[in-house]
Amino acid sequence: MGKLVGTLLVVSLVSLPVFAAAPPLGQLALPSLESLEPQAKDSVSISLDASLLAVAARFLDSGQPEDRAVKEIIAGLQGVYVRSFTFDHAFVYPANAIDSLRKQLHTACWQSIMSVRKGNEDSTVDIFICQLQQKARGLAIIAVEPRELTIVNIVGAIDLDKLHRLEGHFGIPRLPEAK
Repeated sequence: MGKLVGTLLVVSLVSLPVFAAAPPLGQLALPSLESLEPQAKDSVSISLDASLLAVAARFLDSGQPEDRAVKEIIAGLQGVYVRSFTFDHAFVYPANAIDSLRKQLHTACWQSIMSVRKGNEDSTVDIFICQLQQKARGLAIIAVEPRELTIVNIVGAIDLDKLHRLEGHFGIPRLPEAK
């Protein structure tokens, strides 16, 4: 009996890092897009986990109202991930990478909150939110144009009323206004 308990304990401890490494609710597995960087005339890749967000918050001036508001918002975040590319030629990015990302957004917690399609421009902007017990735990933005691709994933407790204050910070683009 003692050997069995010992074996189970070892197996449990070995398995523990696997469980601890699971991504937080609201975090997407972003497609690997590094191969696009040489083809892009502009590219942005931002990966800020909770510890890096805490470091970034130290550089914000609490005496400035806008910086103070951003500090309050990022205090509840676990990550901000941005991938953005601008190209000289149309449709350089792999459509299957965008499709695999969109498939992740068809799970239980994710729901579409905004979708803008401009067929004459071949552009789309989709915004999804991940909710658990009526609290926002993640946000995803996918903006696709013939010569531009932007993916934003914000992970953590999100106050939707204050979220617009993050626009223009940490590589998060300004969102289109609903008309």
